[in-house]
Amino acid sequence: MTTPKVLISDKMSPKAAEIFRERGIQVDEKTGLGKDELIAIIGEYDGLAIRSSTRPDADIMDAATNLKVIGRAGIGTDNIDKDAASARGIVVMNTPFGNSITTAEHAIAMMFALARQLPEADASTQAGKWEKSKFMGVELTGKTLGLIGAGNIGSIVADRARGLKMKVVAFDPFLTEDRAVEIGAEKVDLDGLLSRADFITLHTPLTDQTRGILGRENLERTKKGVRIINCARGGLIDEAALKDLLESGHIAGAALDVFGEEPAKENSLFGTPGFVATPHLGASTTEAQVNVAIQVAEQMADYLLTGAVTNALNTPSVSAEEAPRLKPYMTLATKLGLLAGQLAHRGIKRVSIEAEGALAELNMKPVTAAVLAGMLRPISDTVNMVNAPFMARERDIDVAEVRHDKEGDYASLLRLTVETSDGVRSVAGTLFGDNAPRLVELFGIRMEAELDGPMLYIENEDKPGFIGAVGSTLGQAGINIGTFNLGRRAGGSDAVMLVAVDDEVNADVMATIKTLDGVKNVKALTF
Repeated sequence: MTTPKVLISDKMSPKAAEIFRERGIQVDEKTGLGKDELIAIIGEYDGLAIRSSTRPDADIMDAATNLKVIGRAGIGTDNIDKDAASARGIVVMNTPFGNSITTAEHAIAMMFALARQLPEADASTQAGKWEKSKFMGVELTGKTLGLIGAGNIGSIVADRARGLKMKVVAFDPFLTEDRAVEIGAEKVDLDGLLSRADFITLHTPLTDQTRGILGRENLERTKKGVRIINCARGGLIDEAALKDLLESGHIAGAALDVFGEEPAKENSLFGTPGFVATPHLGASTTEAQVNVAIQVAEQMADYLLTGAVTNALNTPSVSAEEAPRLKPYMTLATKLGLLAGQLAHRGIKRVSIEAEGALAELNMKPVTAAVLAGMLRPISDTVNMVNAPFMARERDIDVAEVRHDKEGDYASLLRLTVETSDGVRSVAGTLFGDNAPRLVELFGIRMEAELDGPMLYIENEDKPGFIGAVGSTLGQAGINIGTFNLGRRAGGSDAVMLVAVDDEVNADVMATIKTLDGVKNVKALTF
């Protein structure tokens, strides 16, 4: 195995490089590179570790011919073209928990700053004034905090707010009633939050759905005197509308750590009464910087060395504990997918992936990705587990996963049913004693076969002498047979044959086999 090589292209804790080297991975630290400089060298690397400065786009990824993983030390991945990464089979990881506490604490600090007008009071006092009556604050106790986004950071803010004796309401489309109870919040819709909250804090990523979630219309529907905090992402708030409502007094205060355009060296909000700003400090503590550097290095090293996938944004996560158990099933899934893909006559419309027995208890997402990677390989030699689901969506292939708790004839079974323009066909396989993948059913016909190397698939009428005719044809062509794998529906009816051969069968031999009496279909396969 070639030693993986990683580039760290943004400044981060030296702990990251230490971890890579301890794990036997080569690492270069080259920060501040321009786009052209990065393009010139990125082809050397298997991994790219970044923060927010490096912006891997499609051009960079086109040059990254060996790149397997991009690791973002932090939460936000707006600087990464994730569609381009997925299309090229590059895993994109982040570290969503390394700076959660730090960011949550910053939101709480901004809340106190607004409630007690701390920045203005500090500036006034240090200017030699003593304006006690000018800085009349409000208590947090008993006030209602509205969370827009109740994920990891939002839930930490909720916990801290309850410690301050605040009431917490939360809007999050993915928040369940049980989870709301667990974090001590009341689940509400956005209208309910806007009308009730004394303080609003945002903890959501920037997506097409969340962009401008606090636009002018929603800001105008907030409770008069509300105070708003954003330590999440720029672009969630209409900054011009926020300025107007601060100046009108409808909004009592706003504290932003993030802006629509950064670095925000100029902004219309600067100098507005009641406005507090910090330069994207949410994750800026010593502890957080070390934590995210350690996490991104560990995650990338695990992936490059063992295949374990943690906190990936464009492929199913597989823990280091799961990886050994899943590996043989994923090999089976790839082979079954490859078999179905090579035998599909025309466009695939629908795929059903069914798991029985022990397999049904495991993480099915990586298995599904492996099936799709195998199935699509005949039409793309660049497909892998990362980009296979992306390619399936591009081709409008409907993919379904089905789990069966029952155990059938085998301790575990994986069945792949493919619907094409020519009808529906299925293949099924299992693992034998030494975790060896084995085909056990082909198009409803029971048969046992190893799927390995070059093979011939033959559909034929079940007639005496047919096996001998195939063997003679291959023998005359100097092609040695490894195994004959046979199956039929009933005596004298349709039969199928999988023949493992030592060498690929050329077109002339294929043409000869097609002329044999009873042959319905012949196809050369490769595994």
